[in-house]
Amino acid sequence: MATQSFTIYLVPEHIEGPRLSVQETALRSEVVEPTGETGASGYPRYSGGGLVADIDAATPAVEALLVDGSELDYGLRAVVGPA
Repeated sequence: MATQSFTIYLVPEHIEGPRLSVQETALRSEVVEPTGETGASGYPRYSGGGLVADIDAATPAVEALLVDGSELDYGLRAVVGPA
């Protein structure tokens, strides 16, 4: 079971203008904690602040994500950072 927490940043896929950090462009960010469950993707499940995510902690990458019970809106992407 994974014990590491992560911050998930929801950012627009296309940003125009000067190069900005993920933290500066994020429309929303939430810290997610491990639930002890494995998601349908086969990766550990994390949740917090309305997000439920299956995260590959080795890469780290979001393999599946629900935002307030729905799929991620078109035009947004999820980026994982340390909690």
